[in-house]
Amino acid sequence: MNKYLFIITAVIILVFTGCSEKEELVSVTVGKDVYQIEVARTREEQSRGLMYRESLESDKGMIFIYKEDRKLSFWMKNTYVPLSIAFVAKDGTIKEIHQMKPESLTPVKSTHSVRYALELPFGSFQRSGAKIGDKISLPSLLTDH
Repeated sequence: MNKYLFIITAVIILVFTGCSEKEELVSVTVGKDVYQIEVARTREEQSRGLMYRESLESDKGMIFIYKEDRKLSFWMKNTYVPLSIAFVAKDGTIKEIHQMKPESLTPVKSTHSVRYALELPFGSFQRSGAKIGDKISLPSLLTDH
């Protein structure tokens, strides 16, 4: 009987430990709008991205942070919601904006070396009035790493 109690306890701990992991959220101003953005810093967070989401609220998104400038490439494998992506320089300048189709395996590549990639719901950059050359506000906790 003790063996089963141990297994049940271990499963409960694993379930609650996995659920208690908090995502890092920051507010980012893009054009005239403010978005609540999930932060993807680790390789695991970046690999998962916004996959498997059935929906994404209009004021939500994800920012991918890299330690150095580089050319980036994203795809939409297992991503069910249409997204817009901006490739952003270290100083917050939007270098490129692309539209991405759900579940597309076609890579969307940056032509510039950038520090960040910001994914928002499809059309958000246009609706917010943001365009290439504009700066987005980046909280210091994103830029001081």
